[in-house]
Amino acid sequence: MTKFSFKLKIKSAVLIGLALVTVSCATTSTTDPRDPLEGWNRGVQSFNDRLDDYFMKPVAKGYQFVTPKFVDQGVSNFFSNVDDISVIANELLQFKLKETGMDTGRFLVNSTVGLGGLVDVASQLNLPKHSEDLDQTLGFWGIPSGPYLVIPLVGPSTPRGVVGIAGDTMSNPINWVSPVAWPYGAGALKTIDMRADRLTASKIVDEASVDRYEFIRNAYFQDRNYKIFDGNPPQSEDDLLLEKEMDEMEKVNTSQPAKAK
Repeated sequence: MTKFSFKLKIKSAVLIGLALVTVSCATTSTTDPRDPLEGWNRGVQSFNDRLDDYFMKPVAKGYQFVTPKFVDQGVSNFFSNVDDISVIANELLQFKLKETGMDTGRFLVNSTVGLGGLVDVASQLNLPKHSEDLDQTLGFWGIPSGPYLVIPLVGPSTPRGVVGIAGDTMSNPINWVSPVAWPYGAGALKTIDMRADRLTASKIVDEASVDRYEFIRNAYFQDRNYKIFDGNPPQSEDDLLLEKEMDEMEKVNTSQPAKAK
């Protein structure tokens, strides 16, 4: 074996080793500090996904197929109108008096002129719907969300979100109706109606995301932060660092003299 061929083999071995290290680093997933229960959560999401594929999605498609569009819209409007009661309560707890007045007017208009909420008349009167829940209220008062948690049959949440769901469920007047068959029936209809409305969105998620679990987790936290901070969430450290680097690059580019044409 010549000295040249020996060096070539050594160099090749080093390059192969570096390539394996690079691939290994690229394929090793980093742990998200917001998700210390990722193993459990992935298992629960897999269970929820299978339940959705084999039961909820077919039922939602059947509901969408047999239900006239105006009836489907009326059902969505009705449950949205009932939810406004919880929205108003949470706006009061966050001292959003302007929104409280608007949504109170919205609820009264839709409950009367809108035939019990079946028709969204308020939106035509410049009374748009707001989105507030107990989880947002707890976040407004500085209560941390806690770790990411996927709940069986429910989906993405956090410990704070679980408390929020329980509180909003208790404040829903339908759940106080007797006999209990009415609340259960209304809950089932609302769930099917919501799933039917999200058929297109779920298809986009399935086709666009490489890691569906990670996509849903990030989307959940982004949506929660967006709503809690009313569309102006604070920037993360990564966002601030990226913005600083972009500013420095812009300064360098503007300080360089333009090339003569």
